[in-house]
Amino acid sequence: MLFATTAYVVCLVGIILMYIWYTPEPSCLLNIFFITWTLVLVQLMTSVSLHPKVNAGILTPGLMGLYIVFLCWCAIRSEPAGENCIRKSNSAPKTDWLSIISFVVAILAIVIATFSTGIDSKCFQFRKDDTPAEDDVPYGYGFFHFVFATGAMYFAMLLVGWNSHHSMRKWTIDVGWTSTWVRIVNEWLAVCVYLWMLIAPMIWKCRQVGST
Repeated sequence: MLFATTAYVVCLVGIILMYIWYTPEPSCLLNIFFITWTLVLVQLMTSVSLHPKVNAGILTPGLMGLYIVFLCWCAIRSEPAGENCIRKSNSAPKTDWLSIISFVVAILAIVIATFSTGIDSKCFQFRKDDTPAEDDVPYGYGFFHFVFATGAMYFAMLLVGWNSHHSMRKWTIDVGWTSTWVRIVNEWLAVCVYLWMLIAPMIWKCRQVGST
């Protein structure tokens, strides 16, 4: 309960700070949309998780809320520096340590998500579970390498930058509108996958009951 409460408090504080830092003017409609929609998604994940037929608690949606708030923050920080809605002082240090730290955290999240998804391929199987044999491998070779290859390509694009055809300042990591939208879409897809993992068992259970 303490971890879940802390997660929701951090989510709320993060969203409030993003409103303060990245919506200095009413004309910053895109940032307002990004932040508000992130808040709606946190509420949606919590509501689905607390539904009586799901009953998954509040810890996992709280942790997912932290992740999508982090993705939203990274996406907004990836907007070009010339935008009026991004407050970046000209006297800031040459090395943007905040961007570097967020980049390292993003890499760790990608590695953990890729490894766990590659191992547990059963969460994406759309068929009835079979009884595993004694000599079965706990993961599928093809799916495992496909997920790791996808994660490696995404990792490479984070290093190179989604806007490598445009010139960027030194120590400016992954800045541009392409990077912004990639991270926003990543946030939305993460929520869709999480919601699917919550409601999928209920859907398959209803189908099995109907077929019998």
